[in-house]
Amino acid sequence: MSDNNRVIIFDTTLRDGEQSPGASMTRDEKLRVAKQLEKMRVDVIEAGFAIASPGDFESVKAIADSVKDSRVCSLSRALDADIDRAGEALANANAGRIHTFIATSPIHMEYKLQMTPDKVVEQAVHAVKRARNLIDDVEFSLEDASRSELDFMCRIIEQVIDAGARTINIPDTVGYAVPEEFGHTIGQLIQRIPNADKAIFSVHCHNDLGLAVANSLAAVSAGARQVECTINGLGERAGNASLEEIVMALRTRKDILGLETGIDTTQIVPASKLIASVTGFPVQPNKAIVGANAFAHESGIHQDGVLKHRETYEIMTAQDVGWNANRMVMGKHSGRAAFRSRLEELGTSFATDAELNSAFARFKELADKKHEIFDEDLVALVSDTRAEAANETFKLVSLSVTSQTGETPVATVTVNINGHEEQAEAAGSGPVDAAFKAIEAIAQSDAMLQLYSVNAITEGTDSQGEVTVRLEKSGRIVNGLGADTDIIIASAKAYIHALNMLHANVQKAHPQV
Repeated sequence: MSDNNRVIIFDTTLRDGEQSPGASMTRDEKLRVAKQLEKMRVDVIEAGFAIASPGDFESVKAIADSVKDSRVCSLSRALDADIDRAGEALANANAGRIHTFIATSPIHMEYKLQMTPDKVVEQAVHAVKRARNLIDDVEFSLEDASRSELDFMCRIIEQVIDAGARTINIPDTVGYAVPEEFGHTIGQLIQRIPNADKAIFSVHCHNDLGLAVANSLAAVSAGARQVECTINGLGERAGNASLEEIVMALRTRKDILGLETGIDTTQIVPASKLIASVTGFPVQPNKAIVGANAFAHESGIHQDGVLKHRETYEIMTAQDVGWNANRMVMGKHSGRAAFRSRLEELGTSFATDAELNSAFARFKELADKKHEIFDEDLVALVSDTRAEAANETFKLVSLSVTSQTGETPVATVTVNINGHEEQAEAAGSGPVDAAFKAIEAIAQSDAMLQLYSVNAITEGTDSQGEVTVRLEKSGRIVNGLGADTDIIIASAKAYIHALNMLHANVQKAHPQV
């Protein structure tokens, strides 16, 4: 494909997506996601915000060190310390990019930055020049561009291109734009800026009005050639433009848009499932492309049409995006080598033999409870094993629950706290409530339960249940994950995982602050 009709896919799941309350990922989880994005042939992976915390720095560095086929990017404010930290994290990248930004809308410049427009231009130019001294590939973003004045945007963009920026990102930071307006803005910028031909124009759209994908497509129709997006549309507030929707729209409507990407679309569904498992944000059944009902037909008229000729009601195939692809059933007779090989195909590798042995032991336990184990089970099993192994201040030792009609459920739980076992008993309105109250009687975290969610991983009554527990304490929000064929045990695991996440107390800065 030619450069003129090639759209660069810039994935920011690991940075903007992770800013969803409770969606924080560990270093190992980020590495797993990055390797899946690389396998999907994402052009640019925004690995994080290097200066936000030591953990973010280590995650960006680890991804930069291990990813070879995608460009690895770190976000930075237009500040010297941010830029230097990003450069340090990307030092060993096969292909790296520093992505620096500053706000350009009147409301942000006056109230947030408290800077004059002249000072904003000066700082932007300085930031780009400093970044170019560290790395060849620099992207510059105009935060809140959709509420910025066109003349001012032309002025600052022309100067940062002269300073060395080779990608110019126009974000709809607050999801304010509508497609016709946003496309017109992109077209005007490209037309009016004298040196626009020296940079690739990019867009980053939020979904506050449900228009992120539509705005992104309007922008590429107007000449933008990079789209910043996330798996499952994950992101702050209402989320970001969904990678899967943009890629499949470009592919399916190439007759109108005339544009292509380099994405391996068969890896879309595996990436979606991995993100849902790692973050605890399940995909709604009617979500386009990756929802469970995306290719389901219940209407008799629809079913009849599809049976006669698939294209009567389907504009793409389920196999094109990874549904039903590479679906292998494993059982209790499957060996360690097959277990390891299948997980590697699913994008999961093991750092040590001890980690493999622990996960394989859990696999054998699950195989005794569940006749057929599918890919989804394996991904959930590994996530659950790693959740238990990480930050283990609290560890579930045993759980007993009594629940019967007409009686108040009672749970007895034993928890290991840094090597010391404690037991508590509590009654609740249901068995899960009783289990949580018993755990809380031991932990005494005083955290508020914000979300309790259960999803069946596969079909059937013997399916594993994957539970998400979201806790909040002192403004900090964390997600805990747990999986088991017993929903009560899965719930207790998820609550304990959330407690461990709170206890880790990892603090990070927000890039917009």
